[in-house]
Amino acid sequence: MDHWRRIEAAAAGEPVDRLPISLWRHFPDDDLDPAKLAGHMVSWQRKWDFDLVKFMPSGTYGVEDWGAVTAYQGAANGARAVVRAGLARAEDWPRLPRLDPRKGVLGRQLEALRLAARELGGGAPILQTVFSPVTTARKLAGERVFADMRRAPEALEAGLRIITDATIEFALASLEAGAHGFFLATQCASYRVATESEYARFGKRYDLEILGALKGKTRLDLLHIHGEDVMFDLLADYPVSLVNWHDRLTAPTLRDALKRFPKLLVGGVEENRTLTRGPENAIGAEVRDAIAQTGGRRLMIGPGCVLQIATPEAHIRAAVDAARTAPAR
Repeated sequence: MDHWRRIEAAAAGEPVDRLPISLWRHFPDDDLDPAKLAGHMVSWQRKWDFDLVKFMPSGTYGVEDWGAVTAYQGAANGARAVVRAGLARAEDWPRLPRLDPRKGVLGRQLEALRLAARELGGGAPILQTVFSPVTTARKLAGERVFADMRRAPEALEAGLRIITDATIEFALASLEAGAHGFFLATQCASYRVATESEYARFGKRYDLEILGALKGKTRLDLLHIHGEDVMFDLLADYPVSLVNWHDRLTAPTLRDALKRFPKLLVGGVEENRTLTRGPENAIGAEVRDAIAQTGGRRLMIGPGCVLQIATPEAHIRAAVDAARTAPAR
């Protein structure tokens, strides 16, 4: 099987020649330069031959054109931090300017994607990373976004309307640049920060609008539910082919999720402890346990989230070998 057929068969619950696998990491500071980021993405894929390429723009690319100031401050996972919010007052939400996805920071991310897609030639699906609009709002305004949910909901909704439109336009431009689908990440669908009714109003509503705008235009889409105590069941009906969450840290387990999501589960290895620290036999054990939980069906081996940048190559190889040598189901 090639990468495309392997993932499509796995998502449908059909037999595969081997388990699909993908791991992803940031390339801090270099992710600001289109040529450097594209070079890293191409080298990463050619080295490991993953079944899926999760494109890795800076995690803050979506807020910088709205005035947020960001910096890489040495985070172990390579993520940039917002050091100055781009929006300070609730009344500013409706005043967010419309963005041109082909200019500024957004435009540079499209150029990086275009360069990488041209080099990789479609051999494996490339998923552009986009964020749930409420996640973008949180990065833009900080934790005060949750106060705005409760104290100025109409103003926040006006901002989310603008952010959603910008996200859709960027997503469509990403398809033109060579993406085959999207890695839609939400960092707010957690009981630790919101209620289900709040996420339904300020999160899911806009997530589904994005996915609806892309219907029929993509081949694969992956939903990433970030954090602990996540609202898995609230999001399990999203029209995506793959779902990913921190299955080693928070419910549901892979075994339980198999009954609650109808397509492909992505997970099984823990990125901050096991993949970073090892030992290699512990990494293999997590892969085998993921297979035991699912019977090896509708499973793609992946991390709960982004790898630490110091993850040893030997540990990546251990995960890859464990997935590719497991008996096909």
